[in-house]
Parts: sequence; structure tokens; C-alpha cells
Amino acid sequence: MKIKLLLADDHLMVRKGLRLFLQTQTDIEIVGEAATGKEAVDLAEELHPDVILMDLIMPEMDGIQATKSIKKQLPKTKIIILTSFSDQEHVLPAIRAGAEGYQLKDIDPDELIFTIRSAYKGHRHLHPQATNQILSHMNGTSDAEGEPSLEMLTPREKDVLREITTGKSNKEIATTLYITEKTVKTHVSSILSKLGLHDRTQAALLATRKNWFDAYD
Repeated sequence: MKIKLLLADDHLMVRKGLRLFLQTQTDIEIVGEAATGKEAVDLAEELHPDVILMDLIMPEMDGIQATKSIKKQLPKTKIIILTSFSDQEHVLPAIRAGAEGYQLKDIDPDELIFTIRSAYKGHRHLHPQATNQILSHMNGTSDAEGEPSLEMLTPREKDVLREITTGKSNKEIATTLYITEKTVKTHVSSILSKLGLHDRTQAALLATRKNWFDAYD
């Protein structure tokens, strides 16, 4: 089964370049192109793509607004931000809006393909500069909020967090730990609440930065 992909960028040459490269991949099918954020939303609702490559700065509706709207209507559609901006002002809102990936337009073509395939499988993949921005944000707020600790979590929550850091989806974690997907979702919600985090990406980054599971293992 091919990955149904929607391109959303207001620059025609960017879309043409992406199309020429991506259509050489046997497992990817480009189902549509959008030149504005609103077009991206409308086409997503019509075509139900598996993955969307989303620019940030577009007419009518920007990429953040479009991402929020699409994720609300089509939560299973994966969105990868493809932009020239790597600052916190753009990275953090994109991740909070629900983007599964964040890459810069100077990305290596093979890395872009890897990001698309990872998003399709339910895994997040961020450009190193985007990851650094998230870590910087977390470092800047940890002193005020109190430093989170692995000991805040139950043994089972630790197991779930360890699997999150490997990029596994809830379904994959459920299979690995022999529990239901609903139970995984409950544990993930509890983990985020206890650690004072917004999403799984922040949890994975925090655990990696703290080397929690080097010691845990």
C-alpha cells in the first residue's frame, strides 16, 4: 500500500521539485497540491492523505492554523512541517499543533523520505535544530517549575516512557508490554501530567537529555 501524500507550499517551484523527487519513490503517491493553508485543509478533508508536507508561511491560513484544523478533523493524518524557520517561535507552536515531523528545506532528500515513512508509521522525526529549540525551551522552564524526576513515575509508567523514547506508537508499546492500547494511553496521560509536559516528544527529549534509561537499564 502506498503512502498518500499531500504537498502544501505556496511556491510552485518548491512543489514541483518535491513532486519530481517524491514520485520516484515506489511507496509514495502524491494525491494533491495546495498553494494556501486553506487549500491544504480543504484538500485534506477531500482526499484523506496519510501524510502532508506543510509549509509554515502561506496565504489565507498559515501552516500552524492549517495543522490545527486538519488534526481536529483528521487526527490520523500525519503532518510534517517543511520550512526555512528553526526558531522557537515557529518550532514550538508547530509541535503543539500536532505536527509529527519538523524539517528544514535544506534537508537531505534521503532524510526527507525517512521522515515521511517514519511519520506514516506514527513516529516523530525532528530536524536537530528543532530538537535543540525544544530542549532549550524545556531547560528554560525547568527551574521555575521544579526539576522533574523519573521517581515521580510508577514502574509501569517508566516502562511506557522508555518505549516512547524509542519512537514507538501506542499500539506498538501495547504489543511490547502486553497491555491494551487504552491502558497505554492512560499511562501516557499520567506521565505527561506528572512531569509537567505537553506531549510525547517533550517526554522523549527529557528522558534522553537526563539519560534516565541508561541508568534504569
